[in-house]
Amino acid sequence: MSIVKKPKAISNWYLPGILSGMGFTFKKLIKNLFNPKGMPTLNYPEEHYQYGPRFKGNHVLTVKKDGSLRCTACMLCATNCPADCIKIVASEHEDPTVEKYPISYEIDMLRCVFCGYCEEACPVDAIRMGPEWQTPALNGGNFTYDIQHLAYRPNLKGGIQSRLDDEERHKAGI
Repeated sequence: MSIVKKPKAISNWYLPGILSGMGFTFKKLIKNLFNPKGMPTLNYPEEHYQYGPRFKGNHVLTVKKDGSLRCTACMLCATNCPADCIKIVASEHEDPTVEKYPISYEIDMLRCVFCGYCEEACPVDAIRMGPEWQTPALNGGNFTYDIQHLAYRPNLKGGIQSRLDDEERHKAGI
């Protein structure tokens, strides 16, 4: 048997809710004024927040030991992307042992939802979500990242080497 309680008349008024919210805010204000050391603040330009190792920031295309892209243009990352922000143009490689490679790989960062599906779908560890999260620009045209920005931007220092190279070396016993 359920008992239905009739709402009290005072719960229909907005004033008690507004006053309790203002009281809570005022209490926090007084606490922060008299205890500034306990406030969780960061002086942003000088101090940076350190995110955990599982943080998913800006995309990075990994490279092989010789500096070439790890990507095989299989299109799995573009297929799995729910925002449809990855565009890949593939071409045949001049080396007969390599089937194809991307001649154009672009990510529209304004459409990206940073879900990490592209990273999960990649069978060769070619794309990762890196630790960087700052992407300043003056207009929206600068947020379409190409191969040069994704793999060889200056703060990557020549590119991030794929984990698969380490696993292959470990399996070979080197």
